[in-house]
Amino acid sequence: MKFFSKLRTNQAGATAIEYGLIAALIAVAAISAMQGLGSQLGTTFNSTSSSLAA
Repeated sequence: MKFFSKLRTNQAGATAIEYGLIAALIAVAAISAMQGLGSQLGTTFNSTSSSLAA
């Protein structure tokens, strides 16, 4: 019985899962932002490159 009562009051596993979910959310947000910014950056570099070539 002691094992189950300790297991029920142990919060370390829940904290690790919460940190993992937060890290995953930040990663998804960063990837989304970089994809949008990356296409704009590619367009800017292409226009600059064609201007320099001309």
